[in-house]
Amino acid sequence: MPDYIVIENDTIPTYNLILEQYLQKKNPNEDKLFGLSFRSSENFGVSTNCWRGYQAIYKIINDKLYLTNIISCGELNSKSRINLEESKKKIKEIFSENSDSNGVFVDWFSGEINFPLKIKNNKQIRWDGVFYRIFEYETVIKFNNGELTNQEKFHNYEIVPNGVNRENKALISDKIFKELKSEIWNKDFDCSEKYLVTIDETGKISKVRMTYTEKELEEYFEKDEYNYCINKIKNALRKMQFDILKDKGKPISEDIYIEIWQEENGKIKNWTK
Repeated sequence: MPDYIVIENDTIPTYNLILEQYLQKKNPNEDKLFGLSFRSSENFGVSTNCWRGYQAIYKIINDKLYLTNIISCGELNSKSRINLEESKKKIKEIFSENSDSNGVFVDWFSGEINFPLKIKNNKQIRWDGVFYRIFEYETVIKFNNGELTNQEKFHNYEIVPNGVNRENKALISDKIFKELKSEIWNKDFDCSEKYLVTIDETGKISKVRMTYTEKELEEYFEKDEYNYCINKIKNALRKMQFDILKDKGKPISEDIYIEIWQEENGKIKNWTK
């Protein structure tokens, strides 16, 4: 579950681990500090939504970032009120006397916090499978030692003329395989393998590699066959243009997983799961 940041009258979910950065820096070898369990065996069996065991609430006051509450996981969504006394107890235990009526000034944090714009049809376009999310429309606020320095709105998806749509990552491998299937494959080489295809910041295919270590490639693969398969895929995809994906307004690259099965007659099948 996300942390929250209060900006004016809005309470907005944010997927930035600011408090955990502080805790891990304070003692990187501990899984539990000040009664907060995160990455801990104690949380085994608990929903992965509550993996950290807590949620933090921040607030921007006079252009400064403050930690105002540390709550139990899911407490904000429950019907009961937040246990403010327990929250204050946790904050005092962690930060001693370094708090005032506003909370704890987050002077250890320099960086960016992003959160989705509250507009109609805004959607999540990427998720790392654990915590971090990218939304199509976002607000990004920048801090230097807890001081607010900038605030901007960004559109994280750029449509390119004749570009392949990549809003849904799960469908991209099918579009890639469609290009590969139209190729004539050399029957003397078996390209039945798992690959990672990199779409770069410009929306072009920049790299193709097998999902093995360098040592495994040297030990198990013939050099000629490996080079043929990699170059065959790169050449088949070189003309593909994809839309551009961004994070905090900046173009990013991403890897797309594909798995190929090649028949004896040279034809290939899509085994990507």
